[in-house]
Amino acid sequence: MQTEILFTVEEAPEGGYVARALGQGIFVQADTLPELREQVRDAVSCHFESGDKPRLIRLHFVRDEVLAA
Repeated sequence: MQTEILFTVEEAPEGGYVARALGQGIFVQADTLPELREQVRDAVSCHFESGDKPRLIRLHFVRDEVLAA
């Protein structure tokens, strides 16, 4: 059983957020951060059997900024 699962979270180009689990086939989209958190919890619950479900879900927010020189 893994104790933690890590998701990378990015702002979607069309608005909202997308989250992808590293090392797992889990992908979710939502319009707001509270919705995203709920979607991630639900996806993890559906993806794992109850005994194999990670105890911690970590969200790593990734944001690119482009600066003009």
